[in-house]
Amino acid sequence: MRILVVGGGGREHALVWKLGQHPDIEVLACAPGNAGISGLAWCLDIGASEIETLAQYAEKTSVDLTVVGPEEPLTMGIVDLFRERGLTVFGATKAAAELEGSKVFAKNLMKKYGIPTADFEVFDDRKAAESFVKKKGAPLVVKADGLAAGKGVIVCDTEAEALEALDKIMTRKAFGDAGKRVVIEDKLVGEEASFLAFTDGETVVPMPSSQDHKPIFEGDRGPNTGGMGAYSPAPVVSPELEARIMEEVMIPTVRAMAQEGRPYEGVLYAGLMIRDGRFQVLEFNARFGDPEAQPLLMRLETDLVDIMTAVNDHRLKDLDIQWNPSPSVCVVMASGGYPGKYDKGKVISGLEGVSRMKDVMVFHAGTEFDEFGRYMTSGGRVLGVTSRGESVSAALDTCYRAVNQISWDECYFRRDIAQKALTDR
Repeated sequence: MRILVVGGGGREHALVWKLGQHPDIEVLACAPGNAGISGLAWCLDIGASEIETLAQYAEKTSVDLTVVGPEEPLTMGIVDLFRERGLTVFGATKAAAELEGSKVFAKNLMKKYGIPTADFEVFDDRKAAESFVKKKGAPLVVKADGLAAGKGVIVCDTEAEALEALDKIMTRKAFGDAGKRVVIEDKLVGEEASFLAFTDGETVVPMPSSQDHKPIFEGDRGPNTGGMGAYSPAPVVSPELEARIMEEVMIPTVRAMAQEGRPYEGVLYAGLMIRDGRFQVLEFNARFGDPEAQPLLMRLETDLVDIMTAVNDHRLKDLDIQWNPSPSVCVVMASGGYPGKYDKGKVISGLEGVSRMKDVMVFHAGTEFDEFGRYMTSGGRVLGVTSRGESVSAALDTCYRAVNQISWDECYFRRDIAQKALTDR
């Protein structure tokens, strides 16, 4: 079997690692991949957004299954393009991926179909948005409508912060065209959780719960990032709450998308805010989260190729997906200065020793080789050190023992990942 993974981050490294466990792999390629992925797959000099070139490669090399990791190619219509050419691909279509590609679309869909979310207003005029902020008052959340690599959501505890967010998004255009429109919504209070599911457009099968850590600093302070760590399961999602989330969010969303003429197939991700047994949707993503994919795929026992094939064949209901009961934790190691400006080209040390540790995987996100074959930093988020253990505490201990063996100049990571899972409930 010939498989192509699109993307080059930690999520894609985890996907390559898990897909590579299929017994009939003949060729495993990744575009563009990274230094860590190159140890498992053939890395191609093709960007994830070069969807025409990717389709040509898949046709020329008779790829049996293409798996799309990032959101950008999904919103560009890579799935539609591949299917038009008779190529098998796992992921949401362009119309379905708008659930992530446009926060305005997602919020309007939730409002129309009664899916719980915060009250909101939409603006494409800076002055009108400013007037609303002054009338409404803080706290508020200001969101760029389009894709912004996880950084387009700004939580504002004061009116001044909200006005600065509008200035950043709409006037200075920090996120480009993604900020042509903004959503301004009530700030929700509680504990966040990530809830992912496989769906073939009819059947919806939940994955174990997980929790991301978006802010750069410990204690969930500072600007949002693409994610500084994650763990699974998240105790805030009890079995009873999971059943309600399925009935009130996941299944209704898949049905709503079908009703709208946008059948949804692939991975559906709901970011939730939970408080006192109540939950509301913060956002939807149309793919695996990063870094949530890393701990989740560490726990997955069913063959991932079999799952994706079942989704594409609309027979997900016939599959019994199994998960390892042991918790898993991922700690992201980043370049100093991220999510702002940071230097690249730092030599990474300690990876060889960690590779010998039991129940530990180091998923590369922003790495490359130098001319001497050494691993070098090449991005903001560099590594996702992921471990599994008999308990969250055990997995954490193992994970941080591994993290503390890896270093480079100006390396940064949070030391409080998964602490909420250790508190008594």
